[in-house]
Amino acid sequence: MENLGFGDLTVLGPMEQWPVGRLFAVASRLSGPVVWRIVEKHGISPAGFFLLRLLVVEDGLRPGECARRLMVTPATITSVVDTLERNGHVRRERSYRDRRGVMLRITDEGRRLLVDKSQPIGQDLQELYGVVEEGDEAAVRRFLVNLIKQFETYSEGTQGKGDRA
Repeated sequence: MENLGFGDLTVLGPMEQWPVGRLFAVASRLSGPVVWRIVEKHGISPAGFFLLRLLVVEDGLRPGECARRLMVTPATITSVVDTLERNGHVRRERSYRDRRGVMLRITDEGRRLLVDKSQPIGQDLQELYGVVEEGDEAAVRRFLVNLIKQFETYSEGTQGKGDRA
């Protein structure tokens, strides 16, 4: 945990005494790489897996929109799509509205790949996040739901008190 960009966390004392916000920030920072390693373990690139999941829900997105939603660079999407297209999992189509635009479409082969990979990846992720004791689940759920709502409100431009410099 030394190189997470939080400075020397030992000054906060034992982890069990850290402020909840700091605990959440550290857990969030650590979760991304761990989730990506879990997906990679199943023989698919994480960016490819999450792109296929995005397209199975909303097929026909532009590459730039996929990059924005997956929080990766357009160059990353181009590389991932090149590989997925080469393997028959996606195809690029010209936009019907704007002939210059490209839309990404998942293929039947891409859907089959998702079916094959989703269950084992989901099981591994369930194990990873299965650390909440049954008696604590309601409180953890309330915290996360409230935090998500707070993030959504903040994202919409309504900032909390004292957030202005």
